[in-house]
This record gives sequence, structure tokens and C-alpha cells, in this order.
Amino acid sequence: MKRNTTAAPDERARHILRTLVEEFIRDGQPVGSRTLTTASGLGVSPATVRNVMADLENLGFITAPHTSAGRVPTPKGYRFFVDTLVQFRQPAAREITALQSRLSDEQGGTDRKQLAEGVSSALSSITSLASLVTLPRQQSVMLRQIEFLPIGERRVLAILVINDSEVQNRVIHLERDYTESELRRAANYLNENFAGRDLSQIRLQVLEELQRTQESMNQLMIDTIAFAQKALPDEGSDAGFVVRGETKLMGFEELSDVERLRQLFEAFSQQRELLGLLDRSIEAEGVQIFIGEESGYQLLDNCSLVTAPYRVDDEIVGVLGVIGPTRMAYERVVPIVDVAAKLVGAALNPNQA
Repeated sequence: MKRNTTAAPDERARHILRTLVEEFIRDGQPVGSRTLTTASGLGVSPATVRNVMADLENLGFITAPHTSAGRVPTPKGYRFFVDTLVQFRQPAAREITALQSRLSDEQGGTDRKQLAEGVSSALSSITSLASLVTLPRQQSVMLRQIEFLPIGERRVLAILVINDSEVQNRVIHLERDYTESELRRAANYLNENFAGRDLSQIRLQVLEELQRTQESMNQLMIDTIAFAQKALPDEGSDAGFVVRGETKLMGFEELSDVERLRQLFEAFSQQRELLGLLDRSIEAEGVQIFIGEESGYQLLDNCSLVTAPYRVDDEIVGVLGVIGPTRMAYERVVPIVDVAAKLVGAALNPNQA
């Protein structure tokens, strides 16, 4: 007789499902009825556990690998576990201290990429997973000073001092070599006319000026405007993320396929697809968990991504998270990601005491 499996799992089934997921996360091996009978602590027979497992399988929460009598969670089972059954654990004091220490090391500086690298390294070390941290978006980026230094082969190093003291270096390629005197005059012109203005506004202004007065400009002034266009960052150039701990994924059997890992590492490098996924996290509130195919990104079908946005002055300026196998320890990882996002926001917030 076919059992009725249209309803949600009852309390006993939920308990057995939670135990199965926790056991599988712990050792990565399919879980059998005898193991569940003991681990669940329900005091029921293996036959009863097998009946419950059959119901859970019919509901699509667990499945049997081809070569094993045990069961493993499906993405649907993980989702039910995460949404309903998991018992989150607060990060250990040593984990919070490790994050705070890394943020303290970086907080005195103004290099946003360096801060993202530090946070990503710490988060990967604590979770033993790959970690992603987007660069903090800046609400206002003011040019304080610009310098040009010739470095040969028609290349110039543009040194930009922005906001209070952040320094950005960019190598720009030119049509010809320029003398130090020519480059100094170009920098003086830009500093005199544009220092103290927002970079996005400067790009528009120099383009308008070039179009308006190109016929009356001498060649050096035309070149100066071209320098500025190449040296100043494009709108949206802050987009990007820092990834650390990619090789940690090689330690999980379900992610050990060489070709899949190669494609995943390439995605980390190219960033475009993953940035789209991270943008979805920025637009949402709180911690987001993408399990398997929920990401909509085929390379992550065997992975889960846990993300959380971080804020400055109550405005979301970035997102951080971790990528690992679907059998990651959600009860531990999710709170760590949440706390890390709050700590990063506090470290970046100029109004913090």
C-alpha cells in the first residue's frame, strides 16, 4: 500500500531528517537506518526508521546513491533543513577574535582592496571554505592630486590620491613617449582645474571640455584630457571581489573533479558570473543561502554559497560570503558569515566610536 507523502514531515520525520543531514555533513558518507536509529535517540526500531526514510525519499528530501544502501540529502532536503531544522551556533570567541584582529590590522589603512583581502583570508581560514569579499563601494570619490611618471615604452604611471589619503596607481598606454616636463604640466593642469571634485564628475567634464574646445586647444592640452580619461577609473570600476581559499575546495570529495574545479577557479578569476550572483545578495536583506542549482549557475550545482551584505551608515556597500560543498556545516558557517559582515561594516563606518 502506498504511503501518503503529500503532507510535510511530521515531528519524528523532521527529527530523523535533521539527524541524517547532520551525520552526512559530518563525514560525507551515506547514512543508513542503523546509524540513524542510534544517532537519533528516538528509541524506535531500525524498521521504523526505514519507513520514515522511505517517506522522506518520496517527498524528495533524501536520495540513495547508486552504490550505497544509505541515503544522502537532496538540495530540497538541505533547503528544508536550513529553513526549518538547523540549530545555528554562535561563533566561538576565538573565531570572533580572529576576525576582529584581522580587521584591526587593516582598519588603520585606506586601501579597500587590502581590507577585502584581509577579511577574505580570515573568513576562509575560520570556515575552511573559499571566501569572497566584494570591494567596498565608495559613496564619494574625490580627487586630491594626480601625478604622471614616465616608465618607458609609451607607458605612464598615473598616481591618484583620492579622498583623504587613499592612493591608486594605474599604468596607462599612450601613443608616444612624453617627457617628464610634459607630464608635469599635464598633472598641474588637472590638479588646478579638477582637484576636490568627484571622479565621476571629472570624467564627464574633461570629455565635455575636449568636445567643446578641441579646435582651440594645443596638442598638449588635448593629450592631457586623454591622460585624464585613461587614468581616472570608469564608473563601476569598483566592482569586483577578492577570493581566498579556493584550494580548500579540493579537499571535498564531491568537488574533486579536476575539470569542474578548473572551470570553477576560472569563474573566480573572470568574476563576471559570480558578481551577478553577489549582486543578488546585495539587493536582499540579511544572510542569503544558495544551495546547489538555486544559484542558477551550473558550476555551483554541487556547491552552496552563503552571503551577507555589509553596511556603512546604514547603506549596503558590499557583500561577503563563502562557497563550499552543499554539505557544509550551515549551523556554524551561517552565523560566522553574518558576524563577519557586521564586523566589516563597523570597521568601515567612520561614525563608529
